[in-house]
Amino acid sequence: MTATLHVDLTALVANITRVREAVAPAELMLVVKDDAYGHGLAPVVRAAAGAGVRWFGAFDIGTARAVRGELGEDVRIFAWIAAAHADLRAAAEAGIDLGVGDADLLEDAAAAAGRVGRPLRVHLKLDTGLHRNGVRPEAWPRFVSRAAALEAEGALDVVGIWSHIAEASDDEDDDARALFERGLQQAHDAGLRPVVRHLAASAASFARPEFRYDMVRVGAFCYGIRSAGGPSAGQLGLVPIARLEAEVLGVGEDGVRVDVGALHGLPSRLEGRASVATPAGTRRLLSVGEMDSLIAAWPGAAPGDRVIVYGSGADGEASATDLAELIGTIGEEIAVRVSPLVPRSYAVE
Repeated sequence: MTATLHVDLTALVANITRVREAVAPAELMLVVKDDAYGHGLAPVVRAAAGAGVRWFGAFDIGTARAVRGELGEDVRIFAWIAAAHADLRAAAEAGIDLGVGDADLLEDAAAAAGRVGRPLRVHLKLDTGLHRNGVRPEAWPRFVSRAAALEAEGALDVVGIWSHIAEASDDEDDDARALFERGLQQAHDAGLRPVVRHLAASAASFARPEFRYDMVRVGAFCYGIRSAGGPSAGQLGLVPIARLEAEVLGVGEDGVRVDVGALHGLPSRLEGRASVATPAGTRRLLSVGEMDSLIAAWPGAAPGDRVIVYGSGADGEASATDLAELIGTIGEEIAVRVSPLVPRSYAVE
């Protein structure tokens, strides 16, 4: 196919610089889950490391190992979850930091570290109300006491404490932070001395300084994807780094057929809602098909012309979040749904 996702790595580096300035003195962890939000893991992590990023959030062990393979031992890589005992051993062998939010997983992690013969670096997760995972507050004192004992035995190195917040309202987030603060104190009382505490993701890292602690986990904003319903990318000082283009395959009485559709990642719910930018400087409503899609013709439309499905959000282009808001979701969903079958091209100025 000739549809292409163009990724501007210079814009990525500029966004990283902007994020680091905004959250300082907290350190940036660049989140690269889901193939770096669909932008391509290897080019993204290489560009980010070249810009000085030293922490990467990988979600799963497979992605974490891929980052380690690209960047070597000079970076720290944090994985949210381990899905199997083999993941725990792989994390210990590769020097990956692992999120642990379950008492059984804590024991399994210590056992895996023992088999490898080196401590496993862990970040203990407290459930502060999002209920995504993590140890419930009532079980936390016993959990951190056990973690401290395993650290004293040399099985684990408790380097971090972390959690997620819902970012649904300031009041709910304040309640979550109060639970987090109490959990930090309980961990301290148990004898733990974590060197990194992290709670905030993109939106909270910009808007709430008190949520930054030692490190922030930022994915969307580094890719220039603004929060749905939030400030524009321009207001945040960010630039969307990706532009999804599709080529005109043919022009007929029923309209212009372009070479990207639902099987390439366009949500079918965009049918009749989203419009694309044309070379004529006009926008045309999108009718989403499976392998290709249809838009209304414009004067002079011809095969080989290219339309922009989403891009910078300026000059008549929609952004990923603009599309997301049409169907009640978030920009990240639009980005990660772009199929691996769609070629990626990379620009560096």
